[in-house]
Amino acid sequence: MEAFTRVTGVVAPLDRGNIDTDQIIPKQFLKRIERSGYGPFLFYDWRKKGDFILDRPEYRGATFLVTGPNFGCGSSREHAAWSLLDAGFRAVIAPSFGDIFKSNSFRSGLLPIELPEVTVRRLIDRVLQDAGMAITVDLVSQEISQVSPCPAGKGRVAVSFSIDPFFRDCLLNGWDEVGLTLRHEPEIGRYESSRPPWLPVSR
Repeated sequence: MEAFTRVTGVVAPLDRGNIDTDQIIPKQFLKRIERSGYGPFLFYDWRKKGDFILDRPEYRGATFLVTGPNFGCGSSREHAAWSLLDAGFRAVIAPSFGDIFKSNSFRSGLLPIELPEVTVRRLIDRVLQDAGMAITVDLVSQEISQVSPCPAGKGRVAVSFSIDPFFRDCLLNGWDEVGLTLRHEPEIGRYESSRPPWLPVSR
């Protein structure tokens, strides 16, 4: 998976809570066997109604999504994280996440950032007021900072976040579960070469 160190991009607001995985990627699009190709169907049912906020010109191509609590609740489908990544999102900022969605995100390369609800509320309000606002998410320093615009009289957004150290290392290095296993390839090879010849050999 793609490593995540320091990413800058536009942040898009989705001011709703309890968004479940069937709303993120509806069930009729889960027939693909690849991890790619889900982006066009992200939030499909809401988009087909028209005037969906993420389809507005100022938010098209956004890199970050800021949204309400309990994002990604519901079923355990990995496709929810895949569809967000395929649509160009690298991180989702919310007060809380569905546990399985959060785990799937880390393992897919999507960074779920949990912040206090009051902080998320302020960020959503700022983004709605300053459409097209860009931020930088720095996983090394674990900080979110505002890039633009920063109108006169307003302080820049700057906030720290915490993350599980194991998943932080995985994201910084671009290690999914296969990548983690391949780090031990020499040891695996030595073990395989010492097994009795009548046992099956991995290929």
